[in-house]
Amino acid sequence: MSRIKENIELEELDKIDIRVDTILSVKDIEKSNKMVKLTVDFGEFKRTILAGIKTERENPTEVEGKQALFVVNLAPKKMFGEISEGILFDIGYTDGIVPVLAQPERKVPDGTRAG
Repeated sequence: MSRIKENIELEELDKIDIRVDTILSVKDIEKSNKMVKLTVDFGEFKRTILAGIKTERENPTEVEGKQALFVVNLAPKKMFGEISEGILFDIGYTDGIVPVLAQPERKVPDGTRAG
């Protein structure tokens, strides 16, 4: 069983902006063995987010049109000539299982905040 991380205060969690979005498109990043470029719709804005899902799925485009959870207030980061403006939440990667998307149980408006 994995160890639980150290306790944090609620105020620290409040700093993280987690939102539901719809994945509009998934494009291959040829320079990377793992990364794809996601275009995501948060309702009021769209973002490009790079995600390491290329080797986790037989067809990474299968997530197009699905809603998922993303952290949107990370500092932008340049990788493989692209700017990533957030991070995709997935379930399982850290525990060594094939990851799945963290998704709402039913469709909600794009941009809905978690928490």
